[in-house]
This record gives sequence, C-alpha cells and structure tokens, in this order.
Amino acid sequence: MKTLYVRVVLTFLGIIMISLLSSLLIGFALFQPKLNHLGQDEMIAAGERVIRLYEQTRPHDLDSFLTDISDLVSYPLVLFSDTDHHKYYGPENTKTIASIDPQAVNHVLSGQSYRSAIKNVDALAVGLPLSVKGHTYGLFILTSSRNEAIILQFILTILLLVLAIGSLCIMVAARYLVQPLRALTTATRELAKGRFDVEIKLKRKDELGELARSFTEMASDLKLLEGMRKDFVSNVSHEIQSPLTSISGFAEALKSPELVTGENRTRYLDIILAESERLSRLSDNLLRLASLESEHHPFTAQTYHLDESIRQVVVAMEPLWSGKHLSLDLKLPSALKITADPDLLNQVWTNLLGNSIKFTPDGGKIAITLVSESNEYTVTITDTGIGIPPEDLDHIFERFYKVDRSRRSGSGSGLGLSIVRQIILLHHGKIEAASSFGQGTTIAVKLPRNAAPSQ
Repeated sequence: MKTLYVRVVLTFLGIIMISLLSSLLIGFALFQPKLNHLGQDEMIAAGERVIRLYEQTRPHDLDSFLTDISDLVSYPLVLFSDTDHHKYYGPENTKTIASIDPQAVNHVLSGQSYRSAIKNVDALAVGLPLSVKGHTYGLFILTSSRNEAIILQFILTILLLVLAIGSLCIMVAARYLVQPLRALTTATRELAKGRFDVEIKLKRKDELGELARSFTEMASDLKLLEGMRKDFVSNVSHEIQSPLTSISGFAEALKSPELVTGENRTRYLDIILAESERLSRLSDNLLRLASLESEHHPFTAQTYHLDESIRQVVVAMEPLWSGKHLSLDLKLPSALKITADPDLLNQVWTNLLGNSIKFTPDGGKIAITLVSESNEYTVTITDTGIGIPPEDLDHIFERFYKVDRSRRSGSGSGLGLSIVRQIILLHHGKIEAASSFGQGTTIAVKLPRNAAPSQ
C-alpha cells in the first residue's frame, strides 16, 4: 500500500467489485418480478403440454408417465390426489413442497389453475387440474433448482471474467498512469543533487504530458538561474578581491617604515581609502539592487515637476562636467508634473548623466531632452562619448557587466545600469539604449505620468 501503483490497482478493483455487486443486487430487485412471471408462464406452458400429451396418449401407468415427463420438461412435478396425499416426480425439494398452501391444492382440485406469489422466490409454483379416469388431480409444476443453479453459475462466471479482465486492464492502465510519475520522481532527485540536465520525454497531450513539459522547462530555467548565480558569485568575488588586494598590499607596505617615504605613505593611504570607499559603494549598490528586486522596497510617491528635478541633478554634477569642459544642451519644458518617487528617479538621472560624463572625452557634448506625450514622458540623454560596441549593447543592463573599454578606464562595479533598470521597472517605465561605437550613446527613458506602483 506504500506505492501509488498498488493503491491505484486496489482502488480500481474495489470500485469494480462494489459496482458489480451493487449492479447485480439492483438488477435482481428491478427484474426479478418479471423473470418470475416469465418463469411461471413457461411452467404453465410446460404443464399444459404434459396434460395435452396425457390426454392424447392415455397411458395406463400414470406414475411411469409422469416420471418420464419430469425428465423431459426439466421441472419437478407434484401430483396431489387430495390435500393430504401427493407424489413427487423429479429431484425432491421438500422446502418447496411444504410451501404449497392446502388452499391452493383445493383451488386446483376444484378445476382451476393456480399461480404462486411472484415475490415468493423460494416457493415459485403453478398448479393445473389433471383429469384421470373421471378423477381430478392437482398437477403442480415447481421451479427447477437445477436451472437456477445453472443461471447463477452463468452469472458468477460472467462476473469473475469481468473482474479478471478488468483487473488486467486496470493493471496495464495504472502502469501507464504511474510510469510518468516515476520518471518525474527520478528527475526530481536529479534536480535535488544539482543536476539540471534532465529532460522527461513523454509524448502525451494530457495533464501528465503538460506536467512533464513544465518540469523540463523548470529544469532549464533552474539551470539558467544556477549559471547566473555562479556568474554573480564570480563577479562579486572579483569586484571584492581587487580592492582587497590593493588594501592588503599597501597596508603590508606601510608596516615597513624604512621602505616607505613620507610622500609614498600619503599616496598609499589615499589608495587604501579609495579602495575602501569602492568596497563600501559596492556593498551599498548590492543592497540597493537586492532591495529594488524585492517586493518590499520603500516607495514614496509624490507629485512634482520632473523638469526641475532633472535641472537640479545637472546643477549638482556641474563640477564633473565643467571639469572636462563638456557642453550641456538642456531641452526641458517647464511645469511637467509627474507622480513618482523623486529620490529614486534622481538616482536614475545621476547614474545616467554620470556615465555620459565619465565616457565622454574632454570638450564633448551632452544633450538632455524631455518630451511630453499623451500619458507619458520621454527623457533622452545623448552624448558624444566613446560609444558601446554592438555585441555589448544588449548586455549593459545586466549586473556586473562591463564593456571592455569601460573596464579598463573606470573603477565602476557594473551595477549602476542594473539599478537604473530596476528603478525604471518599479515605476512601470521602459529604458532603451542606442549607440554607435566611437561616436556616442543615447539612453531613452519612458515614464508614465502616474508612475506610482499599484497597491
């Protein structure tokens, strides 16, 4: 009983047996009166043939005649001369004889036919008057126990055959049903061991086939997630290891004052502080990205002027772009209101503008455009920087992804654009990038006027 296969087989067998027995009992209850009535009709017909044959032959020995006739008609016969005297022909059935009512005997001896009650199965009988040499006898024809035994034997044989054949079919069908579940169990164990290259090949269009296909898709997704997890761990390890190596190396050097001059000491300390800040920013960005990807990141929706917010970010970053002698072209229509989280969107504009400043050579140009459309705003930031190679353009919003040129030229962690993308998605917006390598990059952000997430 511990396996599903045995449970299914035993359950189906129990259902079949209960169904057959119930059907048999209900069938007997519904059709037994009709069967008894038909049986009495046949018994009366047999009795009339006996009487007709006697009248035609007029045998001298009535006992021998009825003995031979009882074998031919397959019914036991009882001949009553009066209520107290009778003679039985055929296999004796004392229970049936005793159940014949004396009033029924008198009724037949008076020259009338008799039928027993149809519901009285054990005493089913009919009686006909038989005139022999001017004397009236009561000829009773009884139901044949031999015929009943054959009928019951036939019914039981049919039931046993149905049970045997049905059991065999159920065993085959249950195996067909349980086999996919066993395959799913084996595949689940493989997944639990970290083996994601599992595929369940079931050419079925039912629910089990759909379950198998969904399981295969889940295994493929888990394999992809496992690869992403390994890449994430590798990238985090790389990003952490690099500043830790610098900190450890320069701290080790500072332990030998005789090998380090005062000028180098200050420079080494500056490097240690810079790498420490880099680690701090990395941890902050990781926590922020994890929070943004969860469903519980705090969101403070306010209605404010989007154009003014972007201008404040540009002013706050003036030391960076003016230090590289970059020219900024702002096309920001006034009084464009949006309902959103101003702090989160300010981080978007800060990250995007910071990237443009970082990768635009001295003397370059940056253009920021705000366009109001039906129910959304489009903010476009275009620069004349180094651009992004086509093969890297589709990956720039992935965590820790860095274009080779930017990896060499900057100290970023590769999380900035991932954070930007999550903030935009949190506001039900879209972000797209277009770039010509060596000529510049354009980032377009589309935000609905009411960017607050639904409760």
